[in-house]
Amino acid sequence: MKSYLVGGAVRDRLLQRPVHERDWVVVGATAEEMQAQGFRPVGKDFPVFLHPDTGEEYALARTERKSGHGYGGFTVYASPDVTLEQDLQRRDLTVNAMAETEGGDIVDPYGGRADLQARILRHVSPAFSEDPLRILRVARFAARYAPLGFSVANETMTLMQGMVDAGEVEHLVPERVWKEVSRALTEPRPDVFIRVLRDCGALKVLLPEVDRLFGVPQPALHHPEIDTGDHVLRALCQAPDALPVRFAVLMHDLGKGITPDDVLPSHRGHEAAGLPLVKEVCQRLRVPNPITALSLGVCEYHLHCHKAFELRPQTILKMLRALDALRRPERFEQFLLSCEADARGRLGLEDREYPQVDYLRAARAAAANVDPQALITQGFEGAALGKALERARLQAVTELKKTYGAPG
Repeated sequence: MKSYLVGGAVRDRLLQRPVHERDWVVVGATAEEMQAQGFRPVGKDFPVFLHPDTGEEYALARTERKSGHGYGGFTVYASPDVTLEQDLQRRDLTVNAMAETEGGDIVDPYGGRADLQARILRHVSPAFSEDPLRILRVARFAARYAPLGFSVANETMTLMQGMVDAGEVEHLVPERVWKEVSRALTEPRPDVFIRVLRDCGALKVLLPEVDRLFGVPQPALHHPEIDTGDHVLRALCQAPDALPVRFAVLMHDLGKGITPDDVLPSHRGHEAAGLPLVKEVCQRLRVPNPITALSLGVCEYHLHCHKAFELRPQTILKMLRALDALRRPERFEQFLLSCEADARGRLGLEDREYPQVDYLRAARAAAANVDPQALITQGFEGAALGKALERARLQAVTELKKTYGAPG
């Protein structure tokens, strides 16, 4: 019975990156022997155990055989006669198929170390094609390691294209897709994740609403980069590392993908046109409700944010109500950050000033600072109280507009 450190811990240590969790594979043991030593079983699909002291995961060496479609279509064989090399061979990428002995020696039967040095993400074996989830994982790793110069090997990209053509991606369940998308969007280069999926054809299957944005022109006056898909990826790179914001940015211009050809490059009304598309994506991927609400808000009101200084106080107050900004200041802040990323996600305008954010923050604060209790003390109640509260908030925003010297 021997234990080896495997996977991401080995990869990231060789890259001199922080190691956040460690996984182990055990060769030459049975489930009964593991439990006899105090390991607690947790695996449902294959034997995985928690170490009695460290709580780290130890999995019995195993092989897998394709038995159906999708991520879960496998028959697992775990036995003491499965070798370390056989276990590593079933892994996705060579850089993830290395192990480390208890003495610190690297076991690298598939060239992972050389691919680390060459900055290549390459599949271990043709068995890669048996699991469509690996397409998303490769795209996610590409998004993580792009700043280090990593790219997907040509032969791996070709293999992924073949998997898409064979219809494997269509068998992925929404929960697994969302898990990978949500992790990838918080990587250093979320735009690379989308580009890799598009290059292999998977984006058209998983997120056709995003895929159709590429090649759609926009007015050069406002969008020097012209292409809508390119703009969305630029905006993603401008967004802070927060899943709700980045997903909302990814969704904000979906309406431009269905603009009739005869009115291009204009996209008047794309905000309203995009709302059903955002709802469809969020329902299909089972996106959490708070992220869905933010995405819909950004889709509908991002142009309001850009034109904040031109809006009448009544319109600003209406937008604050629609976004539930008074009750949910955190979500409103995410809205503002999403709109700022949209404004800066344009060729040559990445460092532009965006004072609208401070103005609308102040407008929300002014409206929120109106004290309902003071109005109650004045004798207002019921519907009259609601109207008085609305008038007071409108007055507060109107006074703020004067102090900002905003036009309109």
